[in-house]
Amino acid sequence: MSNTASKNASSAAPPVIAVTSGEPAGIGPDICLRLADRSWPARLVILADRQLMAQRARSLGLDPDALEIRHIPLTAPCTPGRLEPGNAAYVLRLLDVALAGCHGGEYAAMVTAPVHKGVINDAGIAFSGHTEYLAEHTGTPRVVMMLAGAGLRVALATTHLALKDVPAAITRGDLEVTIRILHAELRNRFGIARLRILVAGLNPHAGEGGHMGREEIEVITPVLDKLRAEGLDLIGPLPADTLFTKNVLAGSDAQLAMYHDQGLAVLKYAAFDQGINVTLGLPIVRTSVDHGTALDLAGSGKASPESLFAAIDAAIEMTSRGSD
Repeated sequence: MSNTASKNASSAAPPVIAVTSGEPAGIGPDICLRLADRSWPARLVILADRQLMAQRARSLGLDPDALEIRHIPLTAPCTPGRLEPGNAAYVLRLLDVALAGCHGGEYAAMVTAPVHKGVINDAGIAFSGHTEYLAEHTGTPRVVMMLAGAGLRVALATTHLALKDVPAAITRGDLEVTIRILHAELRNRFGIARLRILVAGLNPHAGEGGHMGREEIEVITPVLDKLRAEGLDLIGPLPADTLFTKNVLAGSDAQLAMYHDQGLAVLKYAAFDQGINVTLGLPIVRTSVDHGTALDLAGSGKASPESLFAAIDAAIEMTSRGSD
């Protein structure tokens, strides 16, 4: 590296990461306060109601002044552990401000603490999750939800759907786009030049040759064959009950499950405290914790911040690579 390049690299400003504090009655504020526990190679900006954070810090014996907080006011009073539909607008406002900052160049990435889908819908706002919300508000026609931890990178062909709706949602076109996004993002955002992806079947025993369902024959295999012909290293469709065993996983870089619980039950068993959620295919970098709001732990000091720490580490790493 030349002296000039070395000087520029060493003087480059650290990335600015927006961290949304999530559902105010849950553990989001608690784990955000714990970001002061360690130093970061980035400037972290916590999006939250400043008074809420101060109150929660006092109850936990923490110092809110150790963090940079961008004040977004609550829209209703908040009690730890007690959901209030009146704060649904506040929760979505956190996402909107972070997203606008990413689009405008103010933030290099956004990291999200958990939200509660039910209370947002109770407020009369249709909301199925961060993944879908961010896709809609960035005009992205297709994104991929991937959770990572314990050496696994588990992506989903479908996300927050009722199980009865999953088969119809797995089409050749959608599955092909999902795999293309997964492949491109692992290469560009994660720096994996040569990668192997394991693909699960939808049905038990991957359909047992059509005796337990024909989605593997009629949808999944034709897509895999098409992409293999282009040079992608895809293994499957594999029975989901053996895909996640040690011998089958060996040498793979990611795993594609057909629906939410097929893949995420395994991931969360293996890495609940350190797992993260990454939305692939967005024009911005977004990572998240892999857990929920844990209302029963809010304000108790018992919530682990490790998943949030891992999500921020991943966001910093991803911003350092950019995308091609």
